[in-house]
Order: sequence, then C-alpha cells, then structure tokens
Amino acid sequence: MGVSEGRIRNLVVGLVVRDGHVLLEEYPGDAWQGSFLRALGGGLEFGERVVEGLSREFREELDVEVEAVRSLGCLDNIFTWQGRPAHEVVHVFEVASPGFDAWPVERRVRVPDAPTQAGWWPIAELDGRDVYPDGIIDIIRSLEEDR
Repeated sequence: MGVSEGRIRNLVVGLVVRDGHVLLEEYPGDAWQGSFLRALGGGLEFGERVVEGLSREFREELDVEVEAVRSLGCLDNIFTWQGRPAHEVVHVFEVASPGFDAWPVERRVRVPDAPTQAGWWPIAELDGRDVYPDGIIDIIRSLEEDR
C-alpha cells in the first residue's frame, strides 16, 4: 500500500459499475487484517496530473486504456495501517473503457507486481466486507442508482 508515516499520500482511483457489479481489486489477508476490496488505482507521481495518473494506473494494473468520465469527489482518510498512522487523500473518478464492456462478471485478472486480483463484485454483497478507501461504498451505490 505504500503507507509512509508523517506523509499524506495523494491517490487516484477509478470506478466502473455495470449490471449491479463494480470493478474492484481484492487483497489477501495478512497478519494485520483479513482480505479486503479496494477501488482500482494508486498513488500520483510528482508532476503528474490526476487524470494522467488515473490512466497510468489502469494501464499498469490491467493493461486497459480508460477514459475519465467524471469526477465523483475526493475522500480524506486518516487511519492506522499495520500499527502506524496513515493519511491519504483520494480523488475518485467514474471511468469507462470498451475493454471492460467485454469482461464477463466472473472474470478475475491478476494484477502485476501485487498479490491481488481485479474483478467484478456484486454491489449488493459489499455490506459486511472491508472496502477501501473509506467512503467508497456510498459513491459506488450512488453510481448504481444513476444507472
């Protein structure tokens, strides 16, 4: 996750909602926490615009070109990660890609350089799951309602 004590991480994530499902990344459990889901994306690099970082992250993680459809807001989270204080500001976008239109809902794709996989998750089954960043479930549900 790249959490650094005493530093605010600036992140960008993208959401795709289709047929009652949302595209998320699943992280395995570890000694600190059980498995959890996270919106796809990652940290911004210095000098990189938010939309550029969003596109880069989806290329790196899924080899898919995305279009930022619209900004869905920003989340400001202060939390503890593996016993250390952490702070992140997360820019959230709705994204689209013809590549995702062809993905069947049961498809899972391994994310390079991470012990994770991306896939479609039923929105109705997110209750009771750990889904990050904090506040993202409300944004996912608002996207589903827009459909």
